[in-house]
Amino acid sequence: MLGILAKPAERRQKQSTVGQHTIVSVEARLGLQQMCANPLGEALDSVQMGLQKFKIRLTRDTQHTLSANLLIRKMYSWRGYATGASAVNTAPNNICLSVFSAEQAIGTLTLGIDSPEGMSAMEMYKPEVDQLRAQGRMLCEMTKLAVDQCVRSRKVLASLFHIAYIHARHLNGCTDILIEVNPRHVAFYERMLGFRQFGTERICPRVNAPAVLLRLETDYVEIQVRKFGGLMDTVSGEKSLYPYFFSKSDEVGIAQRLLEKHQ
Repeated sequence: MLGILAKPAERRQKQSTVGQHTIVSVEARLGLQQMCANPLGEALDSVQMGLQKFKIRLTRDTQHTLSANLLIRKMYSWRGYATGASAVNTAPNNICLSVFSAEQAIGTLTLGIDSPEGMSAMEMYKPEVDQLRAQGRMLCEMTKLAVDQCVRSRKVLASLFHIAYIHARHLNGCTDILIEVNPRHVAFYERMLGFRQFGTERICPRVNAPAVLLRLETDYVEIQVRKFGGLMDTVSGEKSLYPYFFSKSDEVGIAQRLLEKHQ
């Protein structure tokens, strides 16, 4: 872990000034899903397109937030989820990250840092959250995850997760990442990122659909990044997303740039 952590108050003061900044540009081969009909994590048959450039941004300005909101509502509606609570939450303890292609959001997630205001996971899983807090764990959660069903690129998805991890571990000192997912997607998060189930299945009132609480320790991500980060397709037999994460040296550089933005 980097030895310097930005102070929460300082981060909140600076967030409004960095909203339009691109964190990193990613060049990836786009897989365009035939018929655009399969949800995240299922078997895919895709048409491989040429290399394209994507930008991952902190989403704070009005135009980019609107684009992210439209994507979230589109994907929630397509999966049959209630969309009433689908808008990006711009509370000070939330960090919205989005992947843009030609100024169009094709992927987005929000990282919520545990704070006195709490986290969304407490609505259904307060005992589990309190258990981790009592152990001295520093928590955050991933919410509002949406990826356009027409885009199939491991590199783009891995880059989005990696930037979220950098914010969680290096800028906020988090030890655990929580996420509520539909039960049919549990296997994807376990296989691709190493999440483990931490709460039983319940009905999430925000989307009116079943959900399961998963937990991922950032120490585990650190080990995987050191082992696989940046290796891409050269790794034989590794099925996770970690070879498509940035290399450890790239991660350190990205974290340092983000720290400078927030100072």
